[in-house]
Amino acid sequence: MVKPHRYFNLGRHALMLVFSCICFTVSAGQEKSGIPTGFVDLEQLIPTLEVELRYYGKDNFVGEAIPGYNKPKAILTKKAATALKQAQEELLKFGLGLKVYDAYRPQRAVDFFVRWAEDLKNTKMKQRYYPQVAKKDLFTHGYIAAKSGHSRGSTVDVTLVSLIGGKATELDMGTTWDYFSVKSWPANLALSAQQRANRMLLQQVMLRQGFKFLEEEWWHFTLQGEPFSEQYFDFAIE
Repeated sequence: MVKPHRYFNLGRHALMLVFSCICFTVSAGQEKSGIPTGFVDLEQLIPTLEVELRYYGKDNFVGEAIPGYNKPKAILTKKAATALKQAQEELLKFGLGLKVYDAYRPQRAVDFFVRWAEDLKNTKMKQRYYPQVAKKDLFTHGYIAAKSGHSRGSTVDVTLVSLIGGKATELDMGTTWDYFSVKSWPANLALSAQQRANRMLLQQVMLRQGFKFLEEEWWHFTLQGEPFSEQYFDFAIE
């Protein structure tokens, strides 16, 4: 008979202590909120911010909740969030504010988008989000990619809202968020004067706080000098 190793003869309490130590080691790089060190919950940092995390629900180009979005919580790196707070404070002086559609995006969500794009039969949200683009062309046109700046944690999708009257009302930007079309390009001039002015105001406020814009999406901004420029994260939003 093989004699049990003496290290396996631990009592129940000792085992619980070892397990607790292991758990502490695994979670040491995270804040108490479950958000990794270096990231923050935007609504906690900016209470006046409007958040409608579209990938948490079904109103998005896929038409269903996206993997990794387990809670409707907008997360950014502390550096990007601080810059966004400054943009919000600038807008509040004029009765305006920001509304966030997407912020940090887990890599598993990006992977899901790639698989969805390869399924050419699933086009239930085409009319709302990409009526002028064939689904087979979403990759070649750059609307879907294997990597997204959102997964680095310093990219945010935002629009402007009016806060006058006690209710946040979105300003007219000419297209909806995530509308796959040249109409969504910031430089597109086929808009009304008011729509162009709204886009220009959003762009200028974000640029002043150190963000850069994407040429194909008026809502998409990435912090210059982002802290994790080469790292793509995959922690779930909890």
